[in-house]
Amino acid sequence: MKQRVSEGLLFLGFTGIASTLLLALLWAPSVSLEAFESPAAQRIFYWHVPAAWAAFIAFGALFIGSAGWLFKRSEVMWRLHTAGAEAGLATGLMTVWSGCVWGAAEWGTPWDWTDVRLNTFGLLTLLAVYLVLGRSSQPDGVETRDTFAAFGLYGFVLVPLTYVATRIWSIRHPGPVVGTGDEGSINGDMGLVLLLGALSFTVFIIGHIMNSMHVTSLEQRLERLQATMDKVI
Repeated sequence: MKQRVSEGLLFLGFTGIASTLLLALLWAPSVSLEAFESPAAQRIFYWHVPAAWAAFIAFGALFIGSAGWLFKRSEVMWRLHTAGAEAGLATGLMTVWSGCVWGAAEWGTPWDWTDVRLNTFGLLTLLAVYLVLGRSSQPDGVETRDTFAAFGLYGFVLVPLTYVATRIWSIRHPGPVVGTGDEGSINGDMGLVLLLGALSFTVFIIGHIMNSMHVTSLEQRLERLQATMDKVI
């Protein structure tokens, strides 16, 4: 039943994401030509911002899973840690890629090493890379899990730092467009498309995490079965 729910959420979220991208390409809300150096590049905004939002959700799941494993030794929380890392990697790469496209068109450079928000989010994505690749290359065990969970726990400090970075150190990256009282450059049409993207990515990332936890559970069962068979043989 849970597998069907996760697959349904993945399908629904993917459909919404595709619809958001289609709307952005074919019916991008009009923006002032003076607001951007490259007005056409703002079309990727409706992919970039929701992907970053989904990444924060994924890293939140990673934080909860890491804490649950370190303090409760919960297998469910370890699976949540694993799922959060994988989801964070996927959405983090989406955000970085789309941000580079935006930056190359709008700023004339895909990356600015002096911008705090870009670098903190880049570190978050690198953290996810380390956790995913590390888990696949290291034997499963308590010490290995403790190490990865500690990184997931303490690395979460980059999430609030990334969110508020442009309010403290405003360089190139625009300020937050979610959770603020200022409308900024977001008009009604832009807000609707952005809302569709945010909801779609949220549904997608929840389905992704649920499905990943199920797959990890199956992997653990297979490993236990293999260990039992090895003892018998």
